Amino acid sequence: MITKLALRMLKEVDLRLLIKFIYNFGFKNLIAISKFKKRIKKGNNFPAFIMLSITNRCNLACQGCWVNTNKPYYDLSLSTLNNIINESKKNSSYFFGLLGGEPLLHPELFDVIKSHPDCYFQVFTNGTLLTDEIAKKFKKFGNVTPVISIEGLDEVSDERRGGKNVFQDSINGLKYCIKNRLITGVAASICRSNYNDFVNIEYISKLIDMGVHYLWYYIYRPVGENPAKELILTGKQIIDLRKFIVDARKKAPIGIVDTYWDDKGNALCPAATGLSHHISPNGYIEFCPPLQFACDKIEDGSKIFDIINDSQFLKRFRELTSSISRGCILMENPDILYDFLKRENAVDSSGRNNAYNEIKSMCACLSHNIKGMEIPEKHWAYKFAKKNWFFGFGAYG
Repeated sequence: MITKLALRMLKEVDLRLLIKFIYNFGFKNLIAISKFKKRIKKGNNFPAFIMLSITNRCNLACQGCWVNTNKPYYDLSLSTLNNIINESKKNSSYFFGLLGGEPLLHPELFDVIKSHPDCYFQVFTNGTLLTDEIAKKFKKFGNVTPVISIEGLDEVSDERRGGKNVFQDSINGLKYCIKNRLITGVAASICRSNYNDFVNIEYISKLIDMGVHYLWYYIYRPVGENPAKELILTGKQIIDLRKFIVDARKKAPIGIVDTYWDDKGNALCPAATGLSHHISPNGYIEFCPPLQFACDKIEDGSKIFDIINDSQFLKRFRELTSSISRGCILMENPDILYDFLKRENAVDSSGRNNAYNEIKSMCACLSHNIKGMEIPEKHWAYKFAKKNWFFGFGAYG
């Protein structure tokens, strides 16, 4: 299937964009992870990848969303973004996930991407604002891959996302990206209401027929002002999802991404390993996107390497999460999480001024760590990649 995917991309993706992807994303990421490993051995910690929520502006209101989309609006300024990216490049980190809110609403998004042609950017968008003109700009830059978040088919999508005609608008945005021969991905937060529609080979086949090159599966997390706890997956659904991902990787000529399991099927948390951390629209350095608490903040001119490496909050957070579970502390142990954040005097960085109460009201539920049900990778390429580039990095002993 990897060979068929490669042939698909040679046929469907603009050659200049493909070369940028291979070098900026592929080659440089190998170096980034190698440098990350060396830093870990020296007792230093600066992530190989950084996730940047560049704005809290959004045109939708999704169930389980952790972003405060109300005023005041926060946008990471161009100077702050350039500082973060330049400091990261000094430490061989060239890959950045750009999130929101809706990142297409950031007034200087294109300036950021254009200013760093030596980097690679993954833009996480709901797709409803994606136009042919925007897709053409992405193609011109050559160093960006859009990931369109599709959270359900017609009615489910409107309910999940708090809008009208969301599914079709997202599909239209997706088609503009494919038309302009971009490396294009689709993401889905799998929950009870979209499980049957998305966890099947027919859905994947439709995406392939459209021209989608990779699919990213998440597990729904009940957070924010509207946690919609009724959408949490059952244990059986989580296990079946893992089985489906592993099997589909052997059958379908499309990249299938997850960030929850290593090559042996052991659960892991990328933030617990230090592989990735998150910066909020108001500059707070957070453990991961849904956990909106921080003790450190970046400003223009800040030395981000020193801030992250010297952060005792992040260090103790990594130690705590890796010591109690290989899963998600937010889902499995909200009470332990609440007590830890209180002890650390962590700032509620959500902008809602209610995140502590939200954590306190959460009930423990299953995440992706179901002991005794580990399902190893079957495809040699995924097994090799996860074994060498995406694993525990010693975090779990």
